[in-house]
Amino acid sequence: MNYVQPIRDPEILSDIRDYLRATCYRNYIMFLLGTNTGLRIGDLLKLRVRDVTGTHVSIREQKTGKTKRILITPELKRELEIYITGKQPNEFLLRSREGINRPITRSMAYKILRSVADEFRLQEIGCHTLRKTFGYFFYLQYKDIALLMRLFNHSNEKVTLRYIGIEQDTMDVHLKRFKV
Repeated sequence: MNYVQPIRDPEILSDIRDYLRATCYRNYIMFLLGTNTGLRIGDLLKLRVRDVTGTHVSIREQKTGKTKRILITPELKRELEIYITGKQPNEFLLRSREGINRPITRSMAYKILRSVADEFRLQEIGCHTLRKTFGYFFYLQYKDIALLMRLFNHSNEKVTLRYIGIEQDTMDVHLKRFKV
């Protein structure tokens, strides 16, 4: 399994959002959900329209079995309201074009993200990139590693810092200035 990275550049994130919004709104919503909630792709794919109509997304995490409740940010709420207009409550949010009411597969989510990576010449991008991007910017904004650790259900702070790429960033900064 390849190790994926967060998208660290806010300008590239903005460009990706614009690109996806213009090309496929469903893929745009997937990207926004992942980068604004920090949910794993498997949990995102299980969401139905009814799950995003309130103030929070409430789910039972597929991996951990734990219940999680996440506030829907104002930007995400606005975009979701546009997207779900006219959709049935039981409809999958990230609905596949195949079948009657099925979500896209994890494989399709990966293909979507890989095509974005190719378009923007990004390396080490995969399904976990969305979750890691959320964590990376959450940490930069709040510097609250303990809260982020709880949001991710990680066992310790070091795991979380490595997961979001902060540990690698720190090593890179120090090695740039290193001289023998």
